[in-house]
Amino acid sequence: MTILIDEARWWFEDRKWCHMVSDVSYDELIEFADAIGIPRRGFQGDHYDIPDEYRQDMIDAGAVVVESRELLRRLRGAGLRLSPTERRARTAANNAASRAVDDVER
Repeated sequence: MTILIDEARWWFEDRKWCHMVSDVSYDELIEFADAIGIPRRGFQGDHYDIPDEYRQDMIDAGAVVVESRELLRRLRGAGLRLSPTERRARTAANNAASRAVDDVER
């Protein structure tokens, strides 16, 4: 299993964020995230957005720190990088599936 995480350098809503990916499969990434309790709403089609305050928890759980360029290079090399349109569609489908699961669990 190779889960990669980059440096937290992107600001959004007064928080710094980083990216977490797998260079093997989306299933591997989702399984890793599920195991440590990351909400599926953080999955952005081909990566998870992780707030800086949780980054060390991901590293402690086994994510390997790489520079952003390396993360992107390996994501592309694995054939897992999606276009912005593909990411939006996959994110929307994932969010709808997560809501359906939440409704069933209630």
